[in-house]
Amino acid sequence: MTKSLLEQLPSIVAAGRRQAAQILEGLEGRNRVTLQTRELVVPAKDSNTFDLIKQADREQFDGQTAPGASDLNRLIYGDNLLAMAALLAGDDENPSLRNKIDLIYIDPPFDSKADYRTKVTLPGTTISQKPTVMEQFAYTDTWSDGTASYLAMISPRLVLMRELLSPKGSIFVHLDWHVGHYVKLLLDDIFGKQNLRNEIVWAYHGPGSPGMRQYNRKHDCVYWYSKSDEWIFNDSDIREAHSDKTKGNFKAGLAGSGFIVDDYELAEGKIPEDWWVMAIAGRYPVDGKKRVGYATEKPWPLIERIVRGGSNPDSIVADFFGGSGVFAAVAEANGRRWVTTDLGKPSTMVMRKRLIDIEAKPFLYQAIGDYQVEQARSTLGRSFRVGDLAKVILELFGALPLPPEENVNGSLGRLPGTRTLVVADSPSKLTTISTLRRAQGYRDSKMGGFDRVVVLGWNFSAGIGQDIAALDDDQLEVLVIPPDLLDRLKKKGGAEKLASSVRFASLQYLEARVAGRKKLADGEELSVDLINYVLLSPEAINLDEKNRASVQQVMNDEPLALIEYWAVDPDYDGEVFRSVWQDYRGNTENDGDPLRVATTARLQLPNKAGGRRVCVRGVDVFGFESEVVIDVAEVA
Repeated sequence: MTKSLLEQLPSIVAAGRRQAAQILEGLEGRNRVTLQTRELVVPAKDSNTFDLIKQADREQFDGQTAPGASDLNRLIYGDNLLAMAALLAGDDENPSLRNKIDLIYIDPPFDSKADYRTKVTLPGTTISQKPTVMEQFAYTDTWSDGTASYLAMISPRLVLMRELLSPKGSIFVHLDWHVGHYVKLLLDDIFGKQNLRNEIVWAYHGPGSPGMRQYNRKHDCVYWYSKSDEWIFNDSDIREAHSDKTKGNFKAGLAGSGFIVDDYELAEGKIPEDWWVMAIAGRYPVDGKKRVGYATEKPWPLIERIVRGGSNPDSIVADFFGGSGVFAAVAEANGRRWVTTDLGKPSTMVMRKRLIDIEAKPFLYQAIGDYQVEQARSTLGRSFRVGDLAKVILELFGALPLPPEENVNGSLGRLPGTRTLVVADSPSKLTTISTLRRAQGYRDSKMGGFDRVVVLGWNFSAGIGQDIAALDDDQLEVLVIPPDLLDRLKKKGGAEKLASSVRFASLQYLEARVAGRKKLADGEELSVDLINYVLLSPEAINLDEKNRASVQQVMNDEPLALIEYWAVDPDYDGEVFRSVWQDYRGNTENDGDPLRVATTARLQLPNKAGGRRVCVRGVDVFGFESEVVIDVAEVA
């Protein structure tokens, strides 16, 4: 007989605690999870006007603050369980945040039947993109056995969140009727039911459905728990003004009414009750922007009350289900240091654009370092060898391994019946031009020589597209190993069950050029043009046939219309991309076109002797990133 959820809860909590304990035990080990800084974003969106004061601020920042400085805010792409493990572990540039975060707010998905498809509007068409396969697997893990799976997902994450909270810290967990009452039991167990500060009811208005046979469901719950019996509560920041009638009653005297009101309370207003009536839509009071249109976006005033009431101006605050980025934007507007994460590429794009749009302070865009390695350890065991994984990749591609004496770390294979060599690169390193040259050497020397070579890679160096073009080798092909492959292996249980469904896609490729570099009276101007964008194989994107055909049409007619966001680093150091100019679809301050980016960047920069190494990064509407590096001669 199937156990009820109440009967399953003790084992779910125990399993969650064990999983969290294993992560905590590994924080000091050689294989601890790390974060890789993909971009240092210095917000400076393209517009028709140029603000010299903002430029001066950027130059000051550029000269005085090193990338990766521990006081920078952080937007992290990836599984929040791994992100939290990395934040707890810390690294050489960023100390551990264990016991350092004063406020955590989370708004996790809580409806198993929700539609998480993304609408992408392109010139002449609107397509519906399903979640990436990586997101889909995370979601199916969450709901595979209904609410029990959801609780198994959230349980270890809540344990790690408690480890991140400071002794005076609090967590606010935002849920609705689907799973809220069950998660409250987990919160009682992990944080202690004595530390429940409030069950906050957020009530909102909206139309119901015709023919309803019940009352409209028009509220969510936010469960507020503190870590201890000491917690931050800034009542002065969230008080509401008394009504004129109430003030009149206070002045007239309230003998026998039961109210005790001092002069401070009368002047400063009342502390709100734990039921809040706030509209879902509406304009934000801080930046004047409308909602960004994200499906699960929460209103600014709701989040602002939580941030202002539950943290101090010098606090670190965090949201591990970042969604639309409203929490990070509110934290930014209220002077808090923030960390936010999300597994969805569309979400991280929305957040990055939103933060640039409100002219946030410089922040880091990070990803899980060696994500595939972490997934491989999860799938193949903590003691997996790279050669074991290479064997699986070769099998999925249809290649047979070379004899041991000819094989290098088990990474070489051949396609049966052909003279084609296959090289499966390691997930723990970048595929670079050196990798490609080495593959060319293997092609010419192994087993008397092959006619062609195919390189299968996980992660690629900046400018790899340029490198491939420069090699100009028709007998060299470079393909991308699906980033979700290890999740799929874990689900299916073996390579043989996946062989017919795995697609190795071609690399996307961005073309750009430096159109000019000239001296000015007070510096120099750099002009950069986008030339072309080649999307990776549309078959690798999670679209149905109709939408795939629409994307193919845009690729043929106007490939640059697929660019969602692009940025320029005029002094690329080969390690951290320092984004000091950005443009994105929806930024209408430059050309009034919400569906296209500007194709020319004009940067006004301080003078620099010698040449410049310029890096251009583009992100397409599906979240795929490409880079091109351009060396520019000294100004004549």
